[in-house]
Amino acid sequence: MADRRSSSAGASSPRRPAEHAWLVTGPLAIVAIVFSTAIGLVTSPPLGSWSIAAVLLTVMVVAGLPMLNFVIGRQSFGVRLTEIPLVLAFYFLPPLMVVLAYTLATLLTHLRYRFGVAKLAFNVANASAAASFAALVLLALPPIRGVGPGTWGILFASVSTFTLATLFGVAGVITVMHGWQAGAKVLRNAPSTLPTSAVNVVVGLVVLIVLDTTWWSAVLIAALAAAVALVYRSYAQFFRQHRTLGGMYDLTKAMTAEGQSGNLVDVLLGRIRALMQAEYATLWLPAQGRHPEVMLTARVDDSGLLDVAPTPEVIREETRRQQRSLALGVRLGGDEELRASLRTTGVKDVIAVPLRSGQAVIGTLEVANRLSDVGHFTDSDIPIFETVAAHAAVALENSRLVDRLRHDAYHDALTKLPNRRRITGALDEAVKIRAPGEVVAVLLFDVDGLRQVNESLGHAAGDKVLVEVAERLRACAPSSALVGRAGGDEFLVTLRLENAEAALELAAQLREQIRDEMVFDALTLDVDTAVGVAVHPDHGSDAASLLQRVDLAATAAKSVPGSVQLFNPALESRSLRRLGLAGDLRRALDEGALEVYFQPKVTLRDRRLVGVECLARWEHPTHGTVSPEDFVAVAEHTGQLGRLTEVVLREGLRRSRDWSHTGQPLAVAVNLAARTLTDQHFPDRVGELLTEYGVPPQRLTLEIRESGVLDGTDRPIPTLRRLRDLGVRLSVDDFGTGDSSLAHLRRLPVHEVKVDRSFVQGMATDPGDLAIVNAVVTLSQQFGLAVVAEGVESELTLELLQDIGCEIGQGFLFSRPLPYERLEAWFGAQVDPETISAGESPRLRVVP
Repeated sequence: MADRRSSSAGASSPRRPAEHAWLVTGPLAIVAIVFSTAIGLVTSPPLGSWSIAAVLLTVMVVAGLPMLNFVIGRQSFGVRLTEIPLVLAFYFLPPLMVVLAYTLATLLTHLRYRFGVAKLAFNVANASAAASFAALVLLALPPIRGVGPGTWGILFASVSTFTLATLFGVAGVITVMHGWQAGAKVLRNAPSTLPTSAVNVVVGLVVLIVLDTTWWSAVLIAALAAAVALVYRSYAQFFRQHRTLGGMYDLTKAMTAEGQSGNLVDVLLGRIRALMQAEYATLWLPAQGRHPEVMLTARVDDSGLLDVAPTPEVIREETRRQQRSLALGVRLGGDEELRASLRTTGVKDVIAVPLRSGQAVIGTLEVANRLSDVGHFTDSDIPIFETVAAHAAVALENSRLVDRLRHDAYHDALTKLPNRRRITGALDEAVKIRAPGEVVAVLLFDVDGLRQVNESLGHAAGDKVLVEVAERLRACAPSSALVGRAGGDEFLVTLRLENAEAALELAAQLREQIRDEMVFDALTLDVDTAVGVAVHPDHGSDAASLLQRVDLAATAAKSVPGSVQLFNPALESRSLRRLGLAGDLRRALDEGALEVYFQPKVTLRDRRLVGVECLARWEHPTHGTVSPEDFVAVAEHTGQLGRLTEVVLREGLRRSRDWSHTGQPLAVAVNLAARTLTDQHFPDRVGELLTEYGVPPQRLTLEIRESGVLDGTDRPIPTLRRLRDLGVRLSVDDFGTGDSSLAHLRRLPVHEVKVDRSFVQGMATDPGDLAIVNAVVTLSQQFGLAVVAEGVESELTLELLQDIGCEIGQGFLFSRPLPYERLEAWFGAQVDPETISAGESPRLRVVP
C-alpha cells in the first residue's frame, strides 16, 4: 500500500495550522470506535489466539517499514507490504483482533519517526478506521471456508477496501490542510500505487495457501521475504537512479531551451528543486560589474520565485570563500557552528555548491529541506547536486553572455546609454501610439569642442566629457524621457510633450544644465552644446525622417554657438551639401586626392609585424577632414563604392608588392562595405588586381563588418565562397557589436574574427568584457578561426590578451594609422633589422 507522510519541517509552514488535521482525525477516530464496537458485538468470540496475534503483529510492524518512497509536492509516499499480513490476519484472527493488532502496529511503526501529536494521531486513526471498515466488509460477505477461490475473493475485497479507505482518509486530510487541488492530486496519483497493493494482496494469498498446506513453509516464507526485501531495496535504488538521470536530462534540455530567454532562472530553480526533492532551491549571484545581486528561491508550494532564502547568509558566504561544497544536516554532519546557525532558522539540512566560471566563483546554488518529515539529504546527493550546479553555471554564464551581447547591441559602450538602434526602435513605437493633442519630440545635443579636447588632452579626457554629459542629461531629463547616445559627440532625448514650444523650452533647460563647469583633476572645462529639435507629426512621420531632420537642425544650431534650433523646411538645403560632397568625392577619386593610411597588425606573443590594415582618409579642401563613415555612405548612395574600394585595394596591393621586393613580405587588409558583397563581379576584379600586382592571394585579407556578413540571410555567402576560392583570407570585423553569435560563423567561409575595440578596451576594468573576449577567442580557435583584437592601447590589455591566447592585435599601443611615408619611418624606428629575413616576419624592436 502507499502511506502518506506530509512535509512541514524546516522553515516552511503549511497552508493551514496542523491543528486543522483534527477536523479529519476526530471523525476517523469516532468511525473506528463505532465500527469496532459493532464488530465486537456481532462476532463470537471477539478475540482469538494471542500467540498468532503476536506473530502477525510483529509481521505487521516489519511490513509497515517503507520499501519504496515517492515525493509528490510536499507529500511523501512510502510503498509498504502491509496488505500481506492483513490477508493472513483476516483469515486466522477474528475481525476485531485484526483491527486492534493493525492499530497497535501502526502506532509502533510511526512512533519511530517522532511525528507531532496531530500527525501521529491522524495516521493511527486513519489506520484503525480503514481496518474496521474492511472488517465490516469481511463480515458482510459469506463466511470464509478453506482457501479456495471464494476465500480469495472475500479477502481481496476486504483488503482492497482497507487500501481505498486509507487513500480517501489521506486525500481528506490533505484537502483540509492544503486545499482541494492538493487532495485531488493525491487521488489522481492513486492509480500508480493501487496495482502495487493488488500485487501485495496476491502475494498474501499465495503465502496463505502455502501456510495452509504446512506450517513448516513459514521457514521458506521468511527466507523468501528477506529476498523480496532485498529486491525491493535494489529496485528502490534503481528507481532513484533512473529518476535522477531522467531529471538531469530534462533539466539540461530545459536549460538549453530557455538559455536565451528571460525564463532561465525560473525553469532552472524549479527543476532543480524537483530533481533534488527539496523544499527550497536558492540561486545567489553577488553583484558583478553592471549585473546587480541576484537572490531568488523556488519553494515547493509557490508558482513564482521568492527574493529571500531560508538559510543564513553565512552559509553562502562560506561556500563562496572556501570555493567548495558545504553540506549540513542530520546525515551530512558539517561544521558545528554552521549547523547551529542553521538550527536558528528551522532548516533541517542544506547542500550549498559554488557556481564556477573558469577558476572564479560567480555565486552559489543551494537546496534545503529534503521533502517529508523523515527524509534527509545524504552524502550520495552531494555529487548529483554538484553535477547539476556545473550545468547550471554554464547555462547562467551563457545567459549572461547573451544578455551582455544583446545589451551592448542596443547600448553605447562608453556611456551605457541606449544607442541609435535602441532609440530608433523606441521612437517608432512612440510615433505609433501618440495620443491626440501631443507631439513626440526628438532633441539632439551635439557637444561642441570635443575634437579639441581629444587633440589637446587625449581621448581619455574626451571620454570623460562624454560620460559627464551623459550623466547630466540622464539626471536632468524628465523620467518619461529616453536618453541615448547617437554616436560620436551626439546625444538624443525623446519624449512626449504638449507642443513644439515645450520641446524648445526643455531643450534650453537641459542645455543650461550641461553647460555647468566640468572639473577633471586640476582642469576645469566649459563644454557647450548645439541642440536640434524636431517633433512628430510636424517634421516627420517615422523615426528615420525625424532623426534625419533633427540632425539637420543640430547642424544649423552649430552655426550660432549655444543656440537651440527647431527644424524648418529651409534646412533641407543641407541635402545640397551632400550632393556637392558626392561630386567632390568623384573628383577626389579621379584626381587621387584620397589617401590610404596603414595601421600595423602585430603578433601579441613575440611582437612580430605580420601585416597592416589599409584605411581610406579624405581631407576636403573646404570641409576639412571628412570622416570615413560620411564619404563611404556618400559613395554607397551615389554608386561610387566600387571605385572607392578599388582605390584602397590598389594602394594596399602595390605597397604589399613593394614590401616583398625589400624583403619585408607583409599582408594587407582592406575593409569592404556590405553592399560590395552583392556585386557578383567583385571576386573577378579582386583576382585581376592580385594578378596585376603579383601579390599572392593569401597576403590579402578582406574585412567585412559583422552586420554585413551576418545579416540573417544567405546573400553574402556566394561572394564569400568565390573570394575564398581565390585564396583570399576573409575576416569578420567589429565582432560582438551586432546580434550574431559565433555559432553562425560555422556556416560561413571566413578565416578570421576581429574582436571589437569596445570589448578589448574594457577588458582591464570590466570582468564582463574580459569574459566576452575570452569566450570569443576560445570558441573561435575551436572553430579553426584566427583572432585579431582591435583597440590594444595598454600593456595590461596586451598581457590579458596573451593570457587568453589571442594571436594578433592592433591599436595605439603599437601605432596609430599612418600615411605611407610616416609608416616607413615607423618601420625604421620599430623594426629590428636583424629579424628581417626571407620567410620570416620582422620583429618589433620595442613597443612604446
